[in-house]
Amino acid sequence: MNKKFGDASLVGALDRRMSLPVIVAPMFLVSSVGLVVEACRAGVIGSMPTLNARTPEILDEWLRQIGQSEGIRAPFAMNIIAHSSNDRFDDDLDVVAKHRVPLVISSVGNPARVVDKVRGYGGHVFADVASIKHALRAAKAGVDGLVLLCAGAGGHTGWLNPFAFVDEVRCFFDGPIALAGGLSNGRQVGALKALGVDYAYMGTRFLASEESNANQTYRQMVVDSGADDIVLTSEVSGMPANMLRLSLERSELHGKQPPSGKFEMSSNNDSQRAWRDVWGAGHGVGGVREAEPIREIVSRLRTEFADGLSASRGH
Repeated sequence: MNKKFGDASLVGALDRRMSLPVIVAPMFLVSSVGLVVEACRAGVIGSMPTLNARTPEILDEWLRQIGQSEGIRAPFAMNIIAHSSNDRFDDDLDVVAKHRVPLVISSVGNPARVVDKVRGYGGHVFADVASIKHALRAAKAGVDGLVLLCAGAGGHTGWLNPFAFVDEVRCFFDGPIALAGGLSNGRQVGALKALGVDYAYMGTRFLASEESNANQTYRQMVVDSGADDIVLTSEVSGMPANMLRLSLERSELHGKQPPSGKFEMSSNNDSQRAWRDVWGAGHGVGGVREAEPIREIVSRLRTEFADGLSASRGH
């Protein structure tokens, strides 16, 4: 393919506001206002699904709180489900536009409507994708960046090898690329640069943070688990997702398929109940050894990142 999509200059614009090339991935029912704010204060991009707010009115209040928070260094992001089952898509997108959210991450569906709205006020759009087909479609829709969901990402996941995925996407996309899948330390963040990746997309590493909305049992299960405790299943939403095995086995969902037999993510209680009972995590869960504040997690990641760069240069 001769035509290239995306603008590499956005990477520099984002990096100037960041202390580390990390995006704290949006986690359904787990990401909180405090998590977003503390991540941005620490110099990494904090994000949150719009559906974590029970209503668009609550989302409006949360975005007001984030916008008025002091000490924020990095930009923040909101994640919106573009799939037709999201009955709040239009209302949430209007709220996002009202607050001029700097970065919007589109998931599960064509991001074209998100691009049109967000570009209208000068924001930027990333789309998370799990295949070359969807990456190309998102690029043609005009997204600014891509999040490549690779094997091992927590929650809704991908299945491609990151080496092959990045290499093929870079044949047609020059814009920012973030990569998700099994990342838990700063050395891995540095290694991504050699692959042509701009940002590490980390969710599991922040699951047990003090600012997350995960309950104490969930946090402890994350701390106690390793990669062998993660199971890939479509039982939760109809799409492949990496979940903690013990939480799945404890749930009434175990051994069943979703009633619709296909993906559904909406604001209704039935849709959210499964995610309250079955807890997602990625292959990097073994790198989470204690519950700690966001600022300490990011500080450790920065140290590991710097040490990894020094080692690679032979220092």
